[in-house]
Amino acid sequence: MPEILVQYEAEILRAIGETFAMVGVSILAAILVGLPVGTLLFLCRKGKMLENRFVFSTLNLLVNITRSFPFLLLVVFLIPFTRFIIGTAIGTAAATVPLSIIAIAHYSRLVEQSLLDVPKGVMEAAISMGASVREVVFKFLYVEARSGLVLGLTTSIISFISYSTIMGVVGGGGIGDFAIRYGYQQFKTDLMIYMIIIMVILVQLIQFIGTTVSRMIDKR
Repeated sequence: MPEILVQYEAEILRAIGETFAMVGVSILAAILVGLPVGTLLFLCRKGKMLENRFVFSTLNLLVNITRSFPFLLLVVFLIPFTRFIIGTAIGTAAATVPLSIIAIAHYSRLVEQSLLDVPKGVMEAAISMGASVREVVFKFLYVEARSGLVLGLTTSIISFISYSTIMGVVGGGGIGDFAIRYGYQQFKTDLMIYMIIIMVILVQLIQFIGTTVSRMIDKR
């Protein structure tokens, strides 16, 4: 192991832990809130089971606005809200608030697209058999779209890792913040490069796992 990595081993491990914490909370938000929001967007579209123009238009607008915000500006814009929720606007816990919000918007759109890719005949067959909305969603739509949902989540996780590198602005820490403070600002280019390599390996590993799982569960 290079000497400089040994020298900063404790700081590097803490930065990796902070990144995992921020991304982990974002993944939970994406699954627990983004998945239902994306499903509701799909179901409330014109011609779908829960067709509701108002609900669809409202959710669609909120998702579009959130996704169109430059992430750095979104972090700054949400500081008062973050302080209200967490009690502080600084630190790893505070950083999870804007990350979770962008995670929900990001994944909900991918969920909607995955469900739109399900053949219309699947939903029509489910309805003709008298399936309830819950049954249509969990026993038909999610089953048919499971491969796309996993790939969408994989893509989202990689985006969350990228977003987490910005959280040094609010003292969120993480690998990106460490690379800037200890590598770039202190002119230790080799340290910054090692951090980039760690990020690349992490992203490649997540992409490999996501693609593998998606291929395994894709029965089409």
